[in-house]
Amino acid sequence: MLKGTVKAVCISEQKGTEKRPVDRVHVRPNHGIVGDAHAGSWHRQVSFLSYDQVKAFNERGADVGHGAFGENIVAEGIDFKSLPVGSRLLAGTAELKMTQIGKECHSHCAIFKRMGECIMPHEGVFAEVVKEGDIAVGDELTVLFPDPDRPFTAAVITLSDKGARGERADESGPAARQKLEEAGYEVVETMILPDEPAALKTQLKRLADGRQVDLVVTSGGTGFSMRDQTPEATMAVADRNAPGIAEYIRYRSMELTGRAMLSRGVSVIRGKTLIVNLPGSPKAVRESLDFILDSLGHGLKILRGTASECART
Repeated sequence: MLKGTVKAVCISEQKGTEKRPVDRVHVRPNHGIVGDAHAGSWHRQVSFLSYDQVKAFNERGADVGHGAFGENIVAEGIDFKSLPVGSRLLAGTAELKMTQIGKECHSHCAIFKRMGECIMPHEGVFAEVVKEGDIAVGDELTVLFPDPDRPFTAAVITLSDKGARGERADESGPAARQKLEEAGYEVVETMILPDEPAALKTQLKRLADGRQVDLVVTSGGTGFSMRDQTPEATMAVADRNAPGIAEYIRYRSMELTGRAMLSRGVSVIRGKTLIVNLPGSPKAVRESLDFILDSLGHGLKILRGTASECART
């Protein structure tokens, strides 16, 4: 448990405008801050930034006030970026759950143009509201670390040029989601991407580093076509290889069809996230997950740090 103090609360009524300090805000589940333009039913409802990081940045000549980075809550005494995703943030009468660390900056703000850097993309964190309440300047902010036995989180990415253009319904992604949820996983994101390695690498990095999901499964892009680049993009973001999972999927799939040997899917680790490539068909997705899900939990617990390697006697 960690404790800090709320130094500022800020809102902006319109997107693209600097946030302004207010005395207090009211937050609601599935929404965020009432009256803030960035509220909505998504995982980045409320943003947090460390007062200590803002102070250090200003000491380097930034001279910016609260809200200038687009942050909603500024708190002293807590290094938000060092917290694990899933941490509970208790402030005032409200409760929030941290969902993401940092974010990609698509267009450089005025601060970046003047200073050559901006701290929000790597120091800021985001949260969703769990319990409705008020947060005011001067409130104590308490951090509760995630339950080590919480459900595993997962994300599903479908790779399909036609699917991304809306020319074909995605059946593989929903099949993967259903299997994962039946196994007790919390699927926090699903998406369809074209067969573009750069886009896939960007999303894999964000999901592993920012959202810290336990498992990412991809579907599609594992064949021999020149557009099939999923394994290459996956290996490009890997910290470590975990080949046994992909090998086992191929081995078991060979019992059903000899063409399984043509799948080039890989399985790797980035940080504490396991990434597994699956074939593109809904049937193959369901079969592949049936092969691995029973044994996957132990490996994910090791990555999470709640289980240890053990040798059979």
